[in-house]
Amino acid sequence: MEQEYIKTAKSWLSDDFDLETRKAVEKMMQSDPKELEEAFYRMLEFGTGGLRGIMGVGTNRMNKYTVGMATQGLANYLKETFKGSDISVVISYDCRNNSRFFANISSNVLLANGIKVYLFDDLRPTPELSFAIRHLHCRAGIMITASHNPKEYNGYKVFWDDGAQIIAPHDKNIIAEVAKITLPSQVMWGENEGLHPQMIGADMDETFLSSVLSLTLSPDSIARHSDMKIVYTPLHGTGVRLVPEALSRIGFKNVYHVDAQDINDGDFPTVVSPNPEEPTAMKMAIERAKQVGADLVLASDPDADRIGTAVRNDKGEIVLLTGNQIGSILINYMLTRWQQLGKLTDKTYIVKTIVTTELIRAIADKFGVKMYNVLTGFKYIGEVVRENEGKGVFICGCEESNGFNAGEFVRDKDSIVTCSLMSECAAWLADRGMTVYQYLQSLYKEFGYYREKLMSVVRKGKDGVEQIQNMMKMYRETPPERLAGSKVVSVIDYNMPEKTHLPKSNVLQFHSENGTVVSVRPSGTEPKIKFYFGAKGENADQIIDQLFEQFS
Repeated sequence: MEQEYIKTAKSWLSDDFDLETRKAVEKMMQSDPKELEEAFYRMLEFGTGGLRGIMGVGTNRMNKYTVGMATQGLANYLKETFKGSDISVVISYDCRNNSRFFANISSNVLLANGIKVYLFDDLRPTPELSFAIRHLHCRAGIMITASHNPKEYNGYKVFWDDGAQIIAPHDKNIIAEVAKITLPSQVMWGENEGLHPQMIGADMDETFLSSVLSLTLSPDSIARHSDMKIVYTPLHGTGVRLVPEALSRIGFKNVYHVDAQDINDGDFPTVVSPNPEEPTAMKMAIERAKQVGADLVLASDPDADRIGTAVRNDKGEIVLLTGNQIGSILINYMLTRWQQLGKLTDKTYIVKTIVTTELIRAIADKFGVKMYNVLTGFKYIGEVVRENEGKGVFICGCEESNGFNAGEFVRDKDSIVTCSLMSECAAWLADRGMTVYQYLQSLYKEFGYYREKLMSVVRKGKDGVEQIQNMMKMYRETPPERLAGSKVVSVIDYNMPEKTHLPKSNVLQFHSENGTVVSVRPSGTEPKIKFYFGAKGENADQIIDQLFEQFS
Protein backbone atom coordinates (compact mmCIF):
# COMPACT_ATOMS: atom_id res chain seq x y z
CA MET A 1 0.00 0.00 0.00
CA GLU A 2 1.37 3.39 -0.99
CA GLN A 3 2.22 5.52 2.04
CA GLU A 4 0.06 8.57 2.63
CA TYR A 5 2.89 11.10 2.33
CA ILE A 6 3.76 9.75 -1.14
CA LYS A 7 0.14 10.21 -2.23
CA THR A 8 0.30 13.77 -0.92
CA ALA A 9 3.57 14.41 -2.75
CA LYS A 10 2.08 13.13 -6.01
CA SER A 11 -0.81 15.57 -5.62
CA TRP A 12 1.78 18.35 -5.82
CA LEU A 13 2.56 17.25 -9.38
CA SER A 14 -0.81 18.59 -10.57
CA ASP A 15 -1.36 21.83 -12.50
CA ASP A 16 -2.40 23.50 -9.21
CA PHE A 17 1.32 23.96 -8.56
CA ASP A 18 3.89 25.88 -10.62
CA LEU A 19 6.49 24.18 -12.78
CA GLU A 20 9.39 24.91 -10.41
CA THR A 21 7.55 23.28 -7.52
CA ARG A 22 6.60 20.21 -9.59
CA LYS A 23 10.22 19.72 -10.69
CA ALA A 24 11.47 19.94 -7.09
CA VAL A 25 8.95 17.31 -5.98
CA GLU A 26 9.90 15.00 -8.85
CA LYS A 27 13.57 15.33 -7.93
CA MET A 28 12.89 14.34 -4.31
CA MET A 29 10.76 11.39 -5.41
CA GLN A 30 13.59 10.13 -7.59
CA SER A 31 16.63 10.74 -5.41
CA ASP A 32 15.82 11.81 -1.83
CA PRO A 33 13.10 9.65 -0.23
CA LYS A 34 13.96 10.75 3.31
CA GLU A 35 13.58 14.44 2.45
CA LEU A 36 10.36 13.59 0.60
CA GLU A 37 8.93 12.08 3.77
CA GLU A 38 10.04 15.02 5.91
CA ALA A 39 8.55 17.49 3.44
CA PHE A 40 5.16 15.78 3.11
CA TYR A 41 4.45 13.61 6.18
CA ARG A 42 2.23 16.33 7.67
CA MET A 43 0.83 19.78 7.05
CA LEU A 44 3.07 22.52 8.42
CA GLU A 45 1.26 23.18 11.67
CA PHE A 46 -0.42 26.54 12.05
CA GLY A 47 0.20 26.80 15.78
CA THR A 48 -1.03 29.26 18.36
CA GLY A 49 1.30 31.96 16.98
CA GLY A 50 1.21 31.09 13.28
CA LEU A 51 3.59 29.17 11.03
CA ARG A 52 7.29 28.46 11.40
CA GLY A 53 9.33 25.97 9.44
CA ILE A 54 12.12 25.18 7.02
CA MET A 55 11.70 26.78 3.60
CA GLY A 56 11.16 24.47 0.63
CA VAL A 57 8.48 22.59 -1.28
CA GLY A 58 6.03 20.35 0.55
CA THR A 59 3.13 20.50 2.96
CA ASN A 60 5.55 20.61 5.93
CA ARG A 61 7.57 23.51 4.58
CA MET A 62 7.33 27.30 4.31
CA ASN A 63 6.48 28.11 0.68
CA LYS A 64 4.05 30.20 -1.36
CA TYR A 65 1.32 27.56 -1.05
CA THR A 66 1.46 26.99 2.70
CA VAL A 67 1.64 30.76 3.25
CA GLY A 68 -1.22 31.40 0.80
CA MET A 69 -3.45 28.75 2.35
CA ALA A 70 -2.75 30.06 5.86
CA THR A 71 -3.63 33.58 4.74
CA GLN A 72 -6.88 32.39 3.16
CA GLY A 73 -7.83 30.71 6.44
CA LEU A 74 -7.02 33.92 8.33
CA ALA A 75 -9.04 35.96 5.82
CA ASN A 76 -12.04 33.66 6.22
CA TYR A 77 -11.90 34.05 10.00
CA LEU A 78 -11.56 37.83 9.84
CA LYS A 79 -14.55 38.12 7.48
CA GLU A 80 -16.66 35.95 9.74
CA THR A 81 -15.57 37.66 12.98
CA PHE A 82 -15.95 41.24 11.75
CA LYS A 83 -18.89 40.67 9.44
CA GLY A 84 -20.44 43.89 8.22
CA SER A 85 -17.49 46.12 9.10
CA ASP A 86 -14.37 47.32 7.35
CA ILE A 87 -11.37 45.07 7.86
CA SER A 88 -7.73 46.08 7.53
CA VAL A 89 -4.49 44.21 8.19
CA VAL A 90 -0.93 45.52 8.41
CA ILE A 91 1.97 43.38 7.14
CA SER A 92 5.68 43.62 7.83
CA TYR A 93 8.66 41.37 7.19
CA ASP A 94 12.28 40.90 8.19
CA CYS A 95 15.56 40.23 6.37
CA ARG A 96 15.14 36.48 5.89
CA ASN A 97 15.25 34.87 2.48
CA ASN A 98 11.76 34.98 0.91
CA SER A 99 10.35 37.26 3.62
CA ARG A 100 9.33 39.99 1.16
CA PHE A 101 7.97 37.34 -1.23
CA PHE A 102 5.81 35.80 1.50
CA ALA A 103 4.64 39.27 2.58
CA ASN A 104 3.50 39.99 -0.98
CA ILE A 105 1.72 36.63 -1.21
CA SER A 106 -0.11 37.42 2.05
CA SER A 107 -1.00 40.90 0.81
CA ASN A 108 -2.39 39.60 -2.49
CA VAL A 109 -4.59 36.99 -0.81
CA LEU A 110 -6.02 39.46 1.70
CA LEU A 111 -6.71 42.06 -1.00
CA ALA A 112 -8.45 39.45 -3.17
CA ASN A 113 -10.67 38.73 -0.17
CA GLY A 114 -11.71 42.38 0.06
CA ILE A 115 -9.50 43.18 3.04
CA LYS A 116 -7.54 46.44 3.11
CA VAL A 117 -3.79 45.96 3.51
CA TYR A 118 -1.15 48.29 4.91
CA LEU A 119 2.24 47.00 3.77
CA PHE A 120 5.58 48.35 4.99
CA ASP A 121 7.70 49.65 2.11
CA ASP A 122 10.74 47.75 3.39
CA LEU A 123 11.67 45.45 6.22
CA ARG A 124 10.64 46.61 9.70
CA PRO A 125 10.88 45.16 13.24
CA THR A 126 8.14 43.10 14.86
CA PRO A 127 7.54 45.73 17.59
CA GLU A 128 6.84 48.39 14.98
CA LEU A 129 4.29 46.07 13.41
CA SER A 130 2.62 45.65 16.81
CA PHE A 131 2.61 49.43 17.21
CA ALA A 132 1.18 50.00 13.71
CA ILE A 133 -1.77 47.66 14.28
CA ARG A 134 -3.09 49.83 17.09
CA HIS A 135 -2.08 53.12 15.48
CA LEU A 136 -3.91 52.29 12.23
CA HIS A 137 -6.86 50.61 14.01
CA CYS A 138 -6.31 47.35 12.12
CA ARG A 139 -8.08 44.10 12.93
CA ALA A 140 -4.90 42.03 12.65
CA GLY A 141 -1.25 42.03 11.65
CA ILE A 142 1.12 39.61 9.95
CA MET A 143 4.88 39.51 10.53
CA ILE A 144 6.96 37.38 8.18
CA THR A 145 9.86 36.18 10.33
CA ALA A 146 11.34 33.12 11.99
CA SER A 147 12.72 35.29 14.77
CA HIS A 148 16.11 33.91 15.87
CA ASN A 149 15.89 30.50 14.11
CA PRO A 150 18.67 29.38 11.73
CA LYS A 151 18.75 30.66 8.16
CA GLU A 152 16.83 27.68 6.71
CA TYR A 153 13.67 28.84 8.50
CA ASN A 154 11.00 31.40 7.94
CA GLY A 155 7.72 32.04 9.70
CA TYR A 156 4.39 33.81 9.79
CA LYS A 157 3.28 35.44 13.05
CA VAL A 158 -0.31 36.59 13.45
CA PHE A 159 -1.27 39.51 15.70
CA TRP A 160 -4.74 40.61 16.78
CA ASP A 161 -6.27 44.09 16.99
CA ASP A 162 -4.67 44.82 20.38
CA GLY A 163 -1.20 44.48 18.82
CA ALA A 164 -0.40 41.23 20.65
CA GLN A 165 0.05 37.80 19.12
CA ILE A 166 -3.16 35.80 18.93
CA ILE A 167 -4.45 33.95 21.98
CA ALA A 168 -7.67 32.07 22.81
CA PRO A 169 -10.21 31.95 21.37
CA HIS A 170 -8.82 33.48 18.19
CA ASP A 171 -5.78 31.21 17.97
CA LYS A 172 -7.81 27.97 17.97
CA ASN A 173 -10.48 29.44 15.72
CA ILE A 174 -7.94 30.61 13.14
CA ILE A 175 -6.20 27.23 13.29
CA ALA A 176 -9.55 25.57 12.54
CA GLU A 177 -10.14 27.86 9.55
CA VAL A 178 -6.63 27.31 8.19
CA ALA A 179 -7.10 23.53 8.51
CA LYS A 180 -10.07 23.75 6.13
CA ILE A 181 -7.84 25.09 3.34
CA THR A 182 -6.16 22.00 1.92
CA LEU A 183 -5.72 22.88 -1.76
CA PRO A 184 -4.29 25.91 -3.60
CA SER A 185 -7.54 26.07 -5.58
CA GLN A 186 -9.31 27.15 -2.37
CA VAL A 187 -7.13 30.27 -2.16
CA MET A 188 -8.08 33.63 -3.67
CA TRP A 189 -4.56 34.46 -4.87
CA GLY A 190 -5.40 37.88 -6.36
CA GLU A 191 -2.11 38.09 -8.28
CA ASN A 192 -3.60 39.39 -11.53
CA GLU A 193 -6.46 41.53 -10.24
CA GLY A 194 -4.69 44.91 -10.14
CA LEU A 195 -5.13 45.26 -6.38
CA HIS A 196 -2.56 47.20 -4.38
CA PRO A 197 -1.82 47.63 -0.68
CA GLN A 198 -1.39 51.03 0.98
CA MET A 199 2.34 51.43 1.55
CA ILE A 200 3.59 52.76 4.89
CA GLY A 201 7.08 53.56 6.13
CA ALA A 202 8.90 56.70 7.27
CA ASP A 203 5.89 58.40 8.86
CA MET A 204 5.21 55.31 10.96
CA ASP A 205 8.89 55.20 11.97
CA GLU A 206 8.62 58.76 13.27
CA THR A 207 5.47 58.10 15.28
CA PHE A 208 6.90 54.90 16.72
CA LEU A 209 10.20 56.53 17.72
CA SER A 210 8.34 59.37 19.44
CA SER A 211 6.62 56.78 21.63
CA VAL A 212 9.94 55.09 22.42
CA LEU A 213 11.41 58.43 23.52
CA SER A 214 8.41 59.06 25.78
CA LEU A 215 9.60 56.24 28.07
CA THR A 216 12.81 58.05 29.05
CA LEU A 217 13.14 58.29 32.83
CA SER A 218 16.61 59.83 33.30
CA PRO A 219 17.27 62.49 30.65
CA ASP A 220 19.69 64.40 32.89
CA SER A 221 21.87 61.32 33.37
CA ILE A 222 21.89 60.73 29.62
CA ALA A 223 22.97 64.32 29.02
CA ARG A 224 25.84 63.96 31.48
CA HIS A 225 27.00 60.69 29.90
CA SER A 226 26.08 61.28 26.27
CA ASP A 227 29.61 60.27 25.24
CA MET A 228 29.24 56.79 26.77
CA LYS A 229 30.56 54.23 24.28
CA ILE A 230 27.99 51.69 23.11
CA VAL A 231 28.41 48.92 20.51
CA TYR A 232 25.28 47.74 18.72
CA THR A 233 24.71 44.97 16.17
CA PRO A 234 21.45 44.02 14.41
CA LEU A 235 22.87 40.59 13.44
CA HIS A 236 21.95 41.38 9.80
CA GLY A 237 18.34 42.12 10.80
CA THR A 238 15.74 44.86 10.97
CA GLY A 239 17.05 46.54 14.13
CA VAL A 240 19.59 48.50 12.10
CA ARG A 241 16.79 50.79 10.92
CA LEU A 242 15.61 51.96 14.34
CA VAL A 243 17.87 51.03 17.28
CA PRO A 244 20.79 53.37 16.41
CA GLU A 245 18.31 56.13 15.56
CA ALA A 246 16.52 55.71 18.89
CA LEU A 247 19.80 55.81 20.82
CA SER A 248 20.87 58.93 18.93
CA ARG A 249 17.59 60.75 19.56
CA ILE A 250 17.68 59.92 23.25
CA GLY A 251 21.08 61.58 23.37
CA PHE A 252 23.87 59.01 22.98
CA LYS A 253 26.59 60.21 20.62
CA ASN A 254 29.06 57.30 20.54
CA VAL A 255 27.17 54.31 19.15
CA TYR A 256 29.59 52.03 17.31
CA HIS A 257 28.45 49.56 14.66
CA VAL A 258 29.67 46.16 13.52
CA ASP A 259 29.73 47.11 9.86
CA ALA A 260 29.60 43.58 8.44
CA GLN A 261 26.49 42.84 10.49
CA ASP A 262 24.66 46.04 9.50
CA ILE A 263 24.05 44.45 6.10
CA ASN A 264 20.59 42.85 5.81
CA ASP A 265 21.25 39.27 4.73
CA GLY A 266 19.00 36.24 5.21
CA ASP A 267 22.00 33.93 5.04
CA PHE A 268 23.43 35.51 8.22
CA PRO A 269 27.00 35.07 6.89
CA THR A 270 28.85 36.19 10.04
CA VAL A 271 27.03 33.97 12.57
CA VAL A 272 26.07 30.33 12.94
CA SER A 273 22.67 31.35 14.24
CA PRO A 274 21.29 34.92 14.62
CA ASN A 275 20.31 34.38 18.25
CA PRO A 276 21.63 37.11 20.59
CA GLU A 277 21.26 34.72 23.54
CA GLU A 278 24.20 32.73 22.17
CA PRO A 279 27.80 33.85 22.84
CA THR A 280 28.89 33.01 19.28
CA ALA A 281 26.35 35.45 17.83
CA MET A 282 27.74 38.23 20.02
CA LYS A 283 31.40 37.52 19.27
CA MET A 284 32.00 40.23 16.65
CA ALA A 285 30.21 42.89 18.69
CA ILE A 286 32.27 42.04 21.77
CA GLU A 287 35.47 42.25 19.71
CA ARG A 288 34.35 45.66 18.48
CA ALA A 289 33.74 46.75 22.07
CA LYS A 290 37.28 45.73 22.99
CA GLN A 291 38.65 47.78 20.08
CA VAL A 292 36.82 50.99 20.96
CA GLY A 293 36.78 50.61 24.75
CA ALA A 294 33.00 50.32 25.08
CA ASP A 295 31.43 49.14 28.34
CA LEU A 296 28.03 48.23 26.90
CA VAL A 297 27.26 45.86 24.00
CA LEU A 298 23.75 45.56 22.58
CA ALA A 299 22.29 43.29 19.89
CA SER A 300 18.92 42.44 18.40
CA ASP A 301 17.72 39.36 16.53
CA PRO A 302 16.51 39.46 12.88
CA ASP A 303 13.02 40.82 13.62
CA ALA A 304 14.37 43.01 16.45
CA ASP A 305 12.07 41.84 19.21
CA ARG A 306 14.59 40.17 21.51
CA ILE A 307 17.98 41.50 22.59
CA GLY A 308 21.44 40.49 23.66
CA THR A 309 23.49 42.48 26.18
CA ALA A 310 27.10 42.25 27.33
CA VAL A 311 28.86 44.40 29.95
CA ARG A 312 32.28 44.67 31.58
CA ASN A 313 32.79 42.89 34.88
CA ASP A 314 35.07 44.10 37.67
CA LYS A 315 38.06 42.50 35.92
CA GLY A 316 37.39 44.48 32.75
CA GLU A 317 36.21 41.37 30.90
CA ILE A 318 33.11 41.64 28.71
CA VAL A 319 30.51 39.13 29.84
CA LEU A 320 27.12 38.24 28.37
CA LEU A 321 24.01 38.84 30.48
CA THR A 322 21.17 36.33 30.45
CA GLY A 323 17.59 37.29 29.73
CA ASN A 324 16.81 36.82 33.42
CA GLN A 325 19.60 39.21 34.40
CA ILE A 326 18.56 41.80 31.81
CA GLY A 327 14.99 41.68 33.07
CA SER A 328 16.01 41.90 36.73
CA ILE A 329 18.31 44.89 36.13
CA LEU A 330 15.77 46.84 34.10
CA ILE A 331 12.82 46.09 36.37
CA ASN A 332 14.75 47.18 39.47
CA TYR A 333 15.91 50.31 37.62
CA MET A 334 12.43 51.20 36.37
CA LEU A 335 10.70 50.58 39.70
CA THR A 336 13.36 52.68 41.44
CA ARG A 337 12.88 55.57 39.04
CA TRP A 338 9.08 55.30 39.04
CA GLN A 339 9.19 55.42 42.84
CA GLN A 340 11.54 58.42 42.81
CA LEU A 341 9.32 60.21 40.32
CA GLY A 342 6.19 59.48 42.36
CA LYS A 343 4.64 57.35 39.62
CA LEU A 344 4.08 54.12 41.60
CA THR A 345 0.47 53.60 42.70
CA ASP A 346 -1.73 50.69 43.69
CA LYS A 347 -2.64 50.38 40.00
CA THR A 348 0.87 49.94 38.58
CA TYR A 349 2.02 46.40 37.79
CA ILE A 350 4.66 44.28 36.07
CA VAL A 351 4.46 40.88 34.35
CA LYS A 352 6.82 37.92 33.99
CA THR A 353 6.46 34.38 32.66
CA ILE A 354 6.46 31.19 34.75
CA VAL A 355 9.95 30.18 33.57
CA THR A 356 11.49 33.59 34.31
CA THR A 357 13.63 34.18 37.42
CA GLU A 358 11.91 34.48 40.79
CA LEU A 359 14.30 37.34 41.58
CA ILE A 360 11.78 39.55 39.82
CA ARG A 361 9.09 38.53 42.29
CA ALA A 362 11.39 39.53 45.16
CA ILE A 363 12.03 42.92 43.51
CA ALA A 364 8.30 43.52 42.98
CA ASP A 365 7.56 42.62 46.59
CA LYS A 366 10.14 45.13 47.83
CA PHE A 367 8.45 47.96 45.94
CA GLY A 368 4.95 46.74 46.74
CA VAL A 369 4.15 46.41 43.04
CA LYS A 370 1.70 43.79 41.79
CA MET A 371 3.28 41.08 39.63
CA TYR A 372 1.45 38.78 37.23
CA ASN A 373 3.00 35.37 36.49
CA VAL A 374 1.87 34.09 33.06
CA LEU A 375 2.55 31.24 30.65
CA THR A 376 5.63 31.28 28.44
CA GLY A 377 5.23 33.64 25.51
CA PHE A 378 5.00 37.41 25.32
CA LYS A 379 1.46 37.13 23.98
CA TYR A 380 0.35 36.26 27.51
CA ILE A 381 2.02 39.41 28.81
CA GLY A 382 0.10 41.30 26.13
CA GLU A 383 -3.10 39.62 27.29
CA VAL A 384 -2.61 40.96 30.83
CA VAL A 385 -2.05 44.47 29.46
CA ARG A 386 -5.25 44.26 27.42
CA GLU A 387 -7.29 42.96 30.36
CA ASN A 388 -6.01 45.84 32.54
CA GLU A 389 -6.69 48.63 30.06
CA GLY A 390 -8.41 51.44 31.90
CA LYS A 391 -7.88 49.71 35.24
CA GLY A 392 -4.14 49.44 35.72
CA VAL A 393 -0.84 50.89 34.48
CA PHE A 394 1.66 48.51 32.90
CA ILE A 395 5.26 49.39 33.78
CA CYS A 396 7.14 46.58 32.05
CA GLY A 397 7.28 42.83 31.45
CA CYS A 398 9.91 40.26 30.61
CA GLU A 399 10.60 36.64 29.77
CA GLU A 400 13.79 34.65 30.24
CA SER A 401 14.43 34.28 26.51
CA ASN A 402 15.82 37.83 26.26
CA GLY A 403 12.43 39.45 25.81
CA PHE A 404 11.52 42.74 27.52
CA ASN A 405 9.12 45.59 26.96
CA ALA A 406 7.87 48.72 28.70
CA GLY A 407 4.91 50.97 28.02
CA GLU A 408 1.61 50.00 26.46
CA PHE A 409 2.06 51.13 22.84
CA VAL A 410 3.75 47.86 21.79
CA ARG A 411 2.23 44.55 22.91
CA ASP A 412 5.23 42.33 22.24
CA LYS A 413 8.85 42.24 23.27
CA ASP A 414 10.75 45.19 21.86
CA SER A 415 14.50 45.51 21.33
CA ILE A 416 14.24 49.19 20.40
CA VAL A 417 12.67 50.04 23.75
CA THR A 418 14.98 47.66 25.60
CA CYS A 419 18.23 48.90 24.06
CA SER A 420 17.17 52.47 24.86
CA LEU A 421 16.33 51.65 28.48
CA MET A 422 19.48 49.59 29.03
CA SER A 423 21.64 52.44 27.74
CA GLU A 424 19.74 54.93 29.89
CA CYS A 425 20.14 52.67 32.92
CA ALA A 426 23.91 52.51 32.31
CA ALA A 427 24.07 56.33 32.22
CA TRP A 428 22.00 56.61 35.42
CA LEU A 429 24.33 54.12 37.12
CA ALA A 430 27.39 56.06 35.91
CA ASP A 431 26.01 59.05 37.82
CA ARG A 432 26.21 56.87 40.91
CA GLY A 433 29.70 55.57 40.20
CA MET A 434 28.44 52.10 39.31
CA THR A 435 28.56 49.83 36.28
CA VAL A 436 25.72 47.62 35.08
CA TYR A 437 27.65 44.59 36.30
CA GLN A 438 28.08 46.08 39.76
CA TYR A 439 24.37 46.90 39.84
CA LEU A 440 23.56 43.24 39.16
CA GLN A 441 25.87 42.16 42.00
CA SER A 442 24.12 44.62 44.31
CA LEU A 443 20.79 42.95 43.49
CA TYR A 444 22.24 39.57 44.43
CA LYS A 445 23.57 41.04 47.67
CA GLU A 446 20.17 42.51 48.52
CA PHE A 447 17.87 39.69 47.41
CA GLY A 448 20.12 36.63 47.36
CA TYR A 449 22.01 34.95 44.54
CA TYR A 450 19.72 33.60 41.83
CA ARG A 451 21.03 31.44 39.01
CA GLU A 452 19.11 30.15 36.02
CA LYS A 453 20.09 28.17 32.98
CA LEU A 454 18.36 26.66 29.97
CA MET A 455 19.08 23.21 28.56
CA SER A 456 17.64 22.43 25.12
CA VAL A 457 17.48 18.90 23.73
CA VAL A 458 17.09 18.91 19.93
CA ARG A 459 15.06 16.15 18.27
CA LYS A 460 14.57 16.87 14.57
CA GLY A 461 12.07 15.52 12.08
CA LYS A 462 9.13 13.13 12.36
CA ASP A 463 10.92 10.83 14.80
CA GLY A 464 11.95 13.82 16.90
CA VAL A 465 8.33 14.92 17.40
CA GLU A 466 7.47 11.48 18.75
CA GLN A 467 10.54 11.41 21.01
CA ILE A 468 9.64 14.77 22.56
CA GLN A 469 6.05 13.62 23.14
CA ASN A 470 7.34 10.46 24.83
CA MET A 471 9.67 12.46 27.07
CA MET A 472 6.82 14.66 28.28
CA LYS A 473 4.70 11.55 28.88
CA MET A 474 7.50 9.99 30.93
CA TYR A 475 7.93 13.07 33.14
CA ARG A 476 4.18 13.22 33.73
CA GLU A 477 3.90 9.59 34.70
CA THR A 478 7.13 9.35 36.70
CA PRO A 479 8.19 12.84 37.87
CA PRO A 480 11.59 13.12 39.59
CA GLU A 481 11.58 12.55 43.34
CA ARG A 482 14.55 14.87 43.88
CA LEU A 483 16.16 17.86 42.16
CA ALA A 484 19.93 17.83 42.62
CA GLY A 485 19.41 15.94 45.88
CA SER A 486 16.61 18.14 47.24
CA LYS A 487 13.20 16.49 47.72
CA VAL A 488 10.48 17.45 45.24
CA VAL A 489 7.56 18.91 47.19
CA SER A 490 5.36 20.14 44.35
CA VAL A 491 4.59 19.13 40.77
CA ILE A 492 2.58 21.58 38.66
CA ASP A 493 1.07 20.33 35.41
CA TYR A 494 -0.04 23.28 33.30
CA ASN A 495 -2.15 20.90 31.23
CA MET A 496 -4.62 21.19 34.12
CA PRO A 497 -6.00 24.75 33.94
CA GLU A 498 -8.51 24.02 36.69
CA LYS A 499 -5.55 23.85 39.10
CA THR A 500 -3.21 26.49 37.65
CA HIS A 501 -5.92 29.04 36.73
CA LEU A 502 -3.99 29.67 33.53
CA PRO A 503 -4.74 28.54 29.95
CA LYS A 504 -3.90 24.91 29.24
CA SER A 505 -0.26 24.47 28.24
CA ASN A 506 2.06 21.50 27.78
CA VAL A 507 4.43 22.46 30.62
CA LEU A 508 5.56 20.62 33.75
CA GLN A 509 7.17 22.32 36.72
CA PHE A 510 8.92 20.66 39.66
CA HIS A 511 9.67 22.48 42.95
CA SER A 512 12.02 21.15 45.64
CA GLU A 513 12.43 21.85 49.35
CA ASN A 514 15.38 24.20 48.88
CA GLY A 515 13.59 26.39 46.31
CA THR A 516 15.06 24.78 43.20
CA VAL A 517 12.68 24.85 40.23
CA VAL A 518 12.77 22.84 37.00
CA SER A 519 10.32 23.56 34.18
CA VAL A 520 9.97 21.28 31.15
CA ARG A 521 8.22 22.17 27.90
CA PRO A 522 8.47 21.42 24.19
CA SER A 523 9.44 24.48 22.16
CA GLY A 524 6.58 25.93 20.16
CA THR A 525 8.89 27.15 17.39
CA GLU A 526 11.83 24.73 17.15
CA PRO A 527 12.35 20.92 17.27
CA LYS A 528 13.42 21.04 20.92
CA ILE A 529 12.35 20.11 24.40
CA LYS A 530 13.47 22.76 26.89
CA PHE A 531 14.51 22.40 30.52
CA TYR A 532 14.56 25.60 32.59
CA PHE A 533 16.65 25.32 35.75
CA GLY A 534 16.44 27.81 38.60
CA ALA A 535 18.29 27.79 41.93
CA LYS A 536 18.92 30.23 44.76
CA GLY A 537 21.67 30.53 47.37
CA GLU A 538 25.45 30.42 47.63
CA ASN A 539 25.59 26.94 46.07
CA ALA A 540 23.22 27.77 43.19
CA ASP A 541 25.96 27.25 40.57
CA GLN A 542 26.64 23.72 41.82
CA ILE A 543 22.91 22.93 41.88
CA ILE A 544 22.57 24.03 38.25
CA ASP A 545 25.51 21.80 37.25
CA GLN A 546 23.90 18.84 39.04
CA LEU A 547 20.58 19.49 37.30
CA PHE A 548 22.29 19.39 33.92
CA GLU A 549 23.70 15.96 34.77
CA GLN A 550 20.38 14.75 36.16
CA PHE A 551 18.29 15.69 33.12
CA SER A 552 20.84 15.05 30.34
